[in-house]
Amino acid sequence: MIPMVKLSHEDVLKLARLARLQLTDSEVTQFSGEISAILGYVEQLKSVDVDSLMPTSQVTGLTNVMRKDDMQNYGPTPADLLKNAPATKDGHIKVNRMLA
Repeated sequence: MIPMVKLSHEDVLKLARLARLQLTDSEVTQFSGEISAILGYVEQLKSVDVDSLMPTSQVTGLTNVMRKDDMQNYGPTPADLLKNAPATKDGHIKVNRMLA
């Protein structure tokens, strides 16, 4: 049996205000029951004994496939490319100021 946590009208309004939601009175009544049921499930989960269980990071049994990280030579170096720029400064292409 799921323990029932009862939220008051004011509790639901506070949650709605924190979430920046505007709720009607009928919505507050509806959500009060729904949120109370959710909190009841959470309380039920808290009572489960998990001390003897190992943490699970994934359940598929797949492992990472790694490859060797080799450097690729793509031809010209950054220094070679900067030789074509009209102006450079500290290894970067120098351009005119865009914003005042």
